[in-house]
Amino acid sequence: MTFLGKGDAPLLPRQASQLQEKLLPGPFIANPLTPAQVEALRHRESAMNEQALARLYLAHMTLDQKLGQLFMVQYYGTTYSADLETMIHDLYAGGVIMYAAQMRTFQQTRSDIQRMQARAWMPLFISADEEGGFVERINNIYGHRPGALETYQTGKVSNAAALGHSIARDLKALGLNTDLAPDVDVPVVNGPDQYLRTWGYTPQSVIDYGGAYLRAVQGDGVIACLKHFPGLGAARTDAHTGLPIIERTRAQIYSTELVPFKHFIQSSQPLDHPGMIMTTDLLMPALDPVWPAELSPTIVTGILRHELGYDGVVITDALYMEGIAKKWSLPEAVVLALAAGNDMILGVRSSYDLRSAVAAIKQALASGQLSLQAIDASVTRIVALKIHYHLWPVPRLA
Repeated sequence: MTFLGKGDAPLLPRQASQLQEKLLPGPFIANPLTPAQVEALRHRESAMNEQALARLYLAHMTLDQKLGQLFMVQYYGTTYSADLETMIHDLYAGGVIMYAAQMRTFQQTRSDIQRMQARAWMPLFISADEEGGFVERINNIYGHRPGALETYQTGKVSNAAALGHSIARDLKALGLNTDLAPDVDVPVVNGPDQYLRTWGYTPQSVIDYGGAYLRAVQGDGVIACLKHFPGLGAARTDAHTGLPIIERTRAQIYSTELVPFKHFIQSSQPLDHPGMIMTTDLLMPALDPVWPAELSPTIVTGILRHELGYDGVVITDALYMEGIAKKWSLPEAVVLALAAGNDMILGVRSSYDLRSAVAAIKQALASGQLSLQAIDASVTRIVALKIHYHLWPVPRLA
């Protein structure tokens, strides 16, 4: 088995497209597949091949390399640093999240990202929370853009798509490949963390406008991330400063907050399927009276994975936010998040943090709190997503 460079395309079977060509009018027991159904089959077949390729890589990875892939790290300072290099090269981090202070000029940002990818042990997710409005990270370079609510208020879904295309284009030009957006929360109250961040006021408006943004971003080759599962729209507390407690019934949650997530996960359109979904720190007693959502096996594995059927990468919100950090240390929260069913961790800000988190995972593996099978499943999803978006070289079987 040899490994090809990033520019090589996977040689995947084309049975689905060939099937479409062979369909002829006749006495079918079932109707011929529509073009949309054929495309859905092609997408499913491609995903199965990407999973198989990811498992080939997994077979050659050490435990430390696998564990590093579970982390989307951030770093202190305004430019590339030795500590960042330690995380991405020596500790095998799977991705980096960047903020406005670290993206000051076009050339500086592009140079730093190129250096990250050159020094990384394997290709990185390079991400930012770029929503437009007051949650924007590349505004030092490209200026201010409208946010979700402002775009919704234009009354034109096409403007949401235009915003997505604009952001994807500029992220790619800088070297970023992942947009931690769109926010698909449905506003039930005018909460402190969701002001101007939502695509209107109903599940349908979020689906229409947020979906246009999602398809534009992913159609342009940038990974998108739906957030904040299972929904921050009823939060009256800022999750950065405390743990929101959502006192709503199960029926209310299923008919409002979960509706956009369910729609995109179960859509027949491939571009509707988000590469990532971000869980968040809030307590929904109707779903789980004990654990915050991103640490809840009931919510992450039971509802998101099994009930809604999401099979992509699940990433936490930043685990240093006060809703989590007031009760658990970072290593403790990392283990609990992985045990709940998350694949990737946000919230590691130094090589010290990363070493501590990896040590905690190893201890949890030894005690049986975590299983290597679950770790392998997470790394397979992460690597498959990198293959799908052409971040990872594709192996060719000799």
